[in-house]
Amino acid sequence: MHKANNSVKKNLIIVGAVVALILILDQAIKVYVKTHFSSRLGESVAIFGDWFSLEYLENQGMAFGTTFGNKMWHKLALSIFRIIAITGMTIYLIRQAKKEVRLELLIVIGLILAGATGNLIDSMCYDFVFPYDPCMGFNHLEGSGIKTDCGIFGEIETRHTGFLLGNVVDMFKFQAFWPEWMPVIGGKEVFPAIWNLADASISIGVVMIFIRQRRYFPKEKESPGTED
Repeated sequence: MHKANNSVKKNLIIVGAVVALILILDQAIKVYVKTHFSSRLGESVAIFGDWFSLEYLENQGMAFGTTFGNKMWHKLALSIFRIIAITGMTIYLIRQAKKEVRLELLIVIGLILAGATGNLIDSMCYDFVFPYDPCMGFNHLEGSGIKTDCGIFGEIETRHTGFLLGNVVDMFKFQAFWPEWMPVIGGKEVFPAIWNLADASISIGVVMIFIRQRRYFPKEKESPGTED
């Protein structure tokens, strides 16, 4: 029993370290981009040749810049859902660790947990940490009912601000295009969305669960005497 408890603690410490590392890297990159890139000029910096770059973007919705409505309760509901999901995943992670499942599965759950938490931190804190510019393009939200005078641009509707209502910072972008000869998608971007490390962490976790589900969740073999 003592050895089992030590194993559970060790695995949880490893997963906790992975989660902490992803959160630190995710927030460090976001803060750097937010404080060093221009939000008005669409600044982009090549990372690996012409196919991968950093491009500053803020989104008001879900992963990969998908939107979720223009009312305050839309964004609030999304943030509350993230909190519930994070709480549920944390409980699930601890329970799975106590069952002494594969460490790989625990790390995969940790990847999803870290990604969800990373984006939640933006929504929770960034409106208080960084100055809010209602005229910045990322903050425009038609139909919000909150109007502000933006000088030569006239009166513009902007998003709601505050705890759980902040934008999520994105920056990574693939610059790859499908070959022109391909029907329908020829010449279009392979993956047009701009994303962040938290999005990547969630995606890797979900893909790993999908492709290795038989390993992670093996079916219990029926005993020879079990009736149909």
